[in-house]
Amino acid sequence: MSGKQRILISGASIAGPALAYWLHRYGFEVTIVERAPALRRGGYGVDVRGAAIAVLERMGVLPQVQAADTNMTGVYFVDRNGTIKGRISEASMGNRHGVDIEVMRDDLTDILYKATKDTSHYIWGDSISAIQETQEGVLVRFVHAKPRMFDIVIGADGLHSHVRKLTFGEESQFKRTLGCYISIFAAPNHLNLDHQQRFYAIPGKTAGMYSTRANTEAKGLFVFKSAPLPYDRHDIEAQKKLVADAFGIETGWETPRLLQAMKQTEDFYFDEICQIHMPAWSNGRVALVGDAAYGPSPLSGQGTSLALVGAYVLAGELKAAQGDYTKAFLSYENEMRAFVEKNQKIGLSAAQGMVATSRYKILLQDWMFRVPFLMTATFNMIGKMIEKAANGIELKGY
Repeated sequence: MSGKQRILISGASIAGPALAYWLHRYGFEVTIVERAPALRRGGYGVDVRGAAIAVLERMGVLPQVQAADTNMTGVYFVDRNGTIKGRISEASMGNRHGVDIEVMRDDLTDILYKATKDTSHYIWGDSISAIQETQEGVLVRFVHAKPRMFDIVIGADGLHSHVRKLTFGEESQFKRTLGCYISIFAAPNHLNLDHQQRFYAIPGKTAGMYSTRANTEAKGLFVFKSAPLPYDRHDIEAQKKLVADAFGIETGWETPRLLQAMKQTEDFYFDEICQIHMPAWSNGRVALVGDAAYGPSPLSGQGTSLALVGAYVLAGELKAAQGDYTKAFLSYENEMRAFVEKNQKIGLSAAQGMVATSRYKILLQDWMFRVPFLMTATFNMIGKMIEKAANGIELKGY
């Protein structure tokens, strides 16, 4: 590699800083641009499994991530009166204690930022407005900063990637909706949940709650089936109204109290549950990583792992190809494609299981709770499927 290649990464969540760590280690000059004015706070619990654990270990941050583990102990299903109908272990959901990790999203971004803040140049409160490939490289125009030339641009800017839109076209051609919407938000832990999750199912909808931050806080959760809903992704109040409208007449369990907490919170997430499927993850000198390229949906529990592994592989292939981006991007896809497809299948299964479409399916679930052998066998099968997908790639030692 002649001289230091200049790489611009859009997005400072998980995939972006992880990629920056490896690129710097391999001798690239890295700049990260992030639309938010600082690290985004709040968010939900994210899972790290399989090959992604090995990536964190190779980064030297695994002990820090393990220390931030939420240490959840189980998932409880309740009826409209709050009576527990059944319980499944975290291991049954693919979170094996001492093997897999669940961590709050902002705890993980803190760790990744601290590992890169002194070696990568961060630009906060700005975003890319135009990308123009030239013979010399990529001319990038920003909303605020002056135009700059880079050798390579990487979109690590999430499900609704702006880099993807600028380079590949509208999101609609790559998005596969799973027919649901999800909202997660901060709420008081008024049930005094002790490292537990509670879920309440009604036809077409699920309400939930789980403790966080050593039980001092909680997260509320609403998932509901719906035809596509038009909404402004930047209008939080309009999004809250969509959720309130979907659950507004429901009085069972803690639903009214959670709706009230949702209306008052500033820590709020809402999105369509969908996946990103693309025939190629690169175009010229521009490539995508993480949710921008192959988002498996929040319900898969595999988005963070795909982001960490994808960042490791992409940086490694750029190193192996000595900066020959055409060769590196092709190798990156060859290494990742089958792994991505296995994990996206988890997302499809999770979306079908998270929201019961009828009272019959809820009654069937209740019956399974009363047959422990059947319940254990079912969730062991699910756990093994997740484990197999999470380990479905052999990491090279770049």
